[in-house]
Amino acid sequence: MALLSNELVKLNNLQLAGKLVSEELMLGIHHSKRFGYGIEFEQYKHYQAGDDPKRIDWKLYARTQKHLVRESSTESNYHLRLIIDLSGSMNYVENGVSRLQYAKILLASLAYLGYRQGDMMSLYALQNGEVQTLVSSGKQSFQRILYELEKAEAKGDWQNQNPKFPVFQQKQKEVVIFVSDFLQISEEWLNLIKNLANPHREVMVFQVLGKQELAFDLKGFYRFKDLETGKEVELQAESIKAEVIKNAQNYQKNLASALQIPFVYLLQTNLGEPIANVISESLKKRKG
Repeated sequence: MALLSNELVKLNNLQLAGKLVSEELMLGIHHSKRFGYGIEFEQYKHYQAGDDPKRIDWKLYARTQKHLVRESSTESNYHLRLIIDLSGSMNYVENGVSRLQYAKILLASLAYLGYRQGDMMSLYALQNGEVQTLVSSGKQSFQRILYELEKAEAKGDWQNQNPKFPVFQQKQKEVVIFVSDFLQISEEWLNLIKNLANPHREVMVFQVLGKQELAFDLKGFYRFKDLETGKEVELQAESIKAEVIKNAQNYQKNLASALQIPFVYLLQTNLGEPIANVISESLKKRKG
């Protein structure tokens, strides 16, 4: 059974949560030697007579009581660029899980996979109208990424209508991974992604929303607060429910349509979805 996001949050340990998710994914992979966003994975199979016992993963055996053998191992030639949205709306909380916590665990899980499989990795943040480099690729980038994710705080609004990344050196193929609610005022996120995608740089977008943000199943009077500007307004939920749902559905539909462009993959999910399932679905979408 997949670990739920609230169970992972309770661990209060980003490295452990990412490790658990990534190992959950590894155990579920049997159909292909290629795993991840262009990563060559050590595929596991059950030990059979004639297999080299040295290839048994004994650490995995200690956890699963299964004799699993690594089939192949090839160093990756990909660079994973991990990008986290740190604008104020990432502080949205539903059922004890904040969007920021969810994003951190998702990226930590991907970083752990990249670490296991020899990827180059770097980390960036979108905050206060700037694209900030938090961790450049290099030695110990995995541990530095975890450290920066742990201390990252979401605040402020996004005011830059024409955001740009630092110039990336494309000596190798790249996969840029966004995790955000992707709630934009105009088309600032879309413009950023369209400028990044090309045959040597694929872009995977994880849009994370709460179920209530889409279903809006509320009753009575509520004080609604804009998490980026701090503005508040008190409204009766029933009086605006139909309009909110309609606007949310239209926005999601239009966003999905706008991102149907080459080398871009969008996965829309919610805070209740197990993170291992989300990553697995994104891999299927990309390979499909």
